[in-house]
Amino acid sequence: MAAIEERGLSKPEVLSEFGCVVGIADCSFKVKRGEIFCVMGLSGSGKSTMVRHLNRLIEPTSGSISVLGEDMRALGADRLREMRAMHIGMVFQHMALLPHRTVRDNVGFPLQVRGEPKSKRWEVSQHCLNLVNLDGYEDRFPRELSGGMQQRVGLARALASDPEVLLMDEPFSALDPLIRRQLQDQFMALSAELKKTTVFITHDLDEAIRIGHRIAIMKDGRIVQIGTPEDIVTKPADDYVKDFVEGISKLKLVFAHSIMEKFTTYKPARGEDLAKSPRVSHDTDLDHLIDVSITTTQPIVVQSDKGKDVGVISKSTLLQGIQGGKA
Repeated sequence: MAAIEERGLSKPEVLSEFGCVVGIADCSFKVKRGEIFCVMGLSGSGKSTMVRHLNRLIEPTSGSISVLGEDMRALGADRLREMRAMHIGMVFQHMALLPHRTVRDNVGFPLQVRGEPKSKRWEVSQHCLNLVNLDGYEDRFPRELSGGMQQRVGLARALASDPEVLLMDEPFSALDPLIRRQLQDQFMALSAELKKTTVFITHDLDEAIRIGHRIAIMKDGRIVQIGTPEDIVTKPADDYVKDFVEGISKLKLVFAHSIMEKFTTYKPARGEDLAKSPRVSHDTDLDHLIDVSITTTQPIVVQSDKGKDVGVISKSTLLQGIQGGKA
């Protein structure tokens, strides 16, 4: 640790000199309440190691961890178990459902650990299974369910204790693309409804962009860049991130406010009449802007949330936005 701090050794240098592996280093970030914070990177980048530090499944060598205002490193064994049981739910890539228990009993297991009576466990289990569209499967065993259904049981189990924070470690990565997309849709709907704060681990940039409010990209145990999907795609921090986003379509990720010219300084060309221009919201994406542009010869006027004209997108500006984003 002293050599790393004093000499700034990289992960390969530490391995070569000391035979030790740096799991994560300098991973500093904050997650807002209700936010879906995606962490992504290649295999071995440290993303799963990082998320397991948040509930101390892995003990940190140094640094600090604060969850819901609690200093996680200062917690004794009893309080740590209470935090995991009451406030932090976790969904793993492999669900580890108990094979001898029914779906209902699997979902209610966290409540059983807390000593809740069977009547409450069954009531909560039923509610959570309804949330993930598994009502009618309560008395089935895990072996009788498809992979996607087992993933939903795992999500229902994590929700059963009604935690404020969800940690999700590549929960959909082993599923077929269609089922995966359906579960992503379901998770996003649940997240919006329940307002759970989520740290979501994935190796799939498309998934991170689709569900994340912000994304952290990791390499060799360190966070290379944190930003919104638009930031990550349009302003990559280095060549590593640039390689990640190279094949991603930007049509749904670049928005009017990013490419518009200010309304107050825009000078209409001959024949342009901004009074006749179509109006769009500042958060309209490139895909919809193209559709709007096709219907008119006038520039597009961009409005704020309060309906005030704040910007203008001409045909040339739109083309530059598409070309610049490599959409």
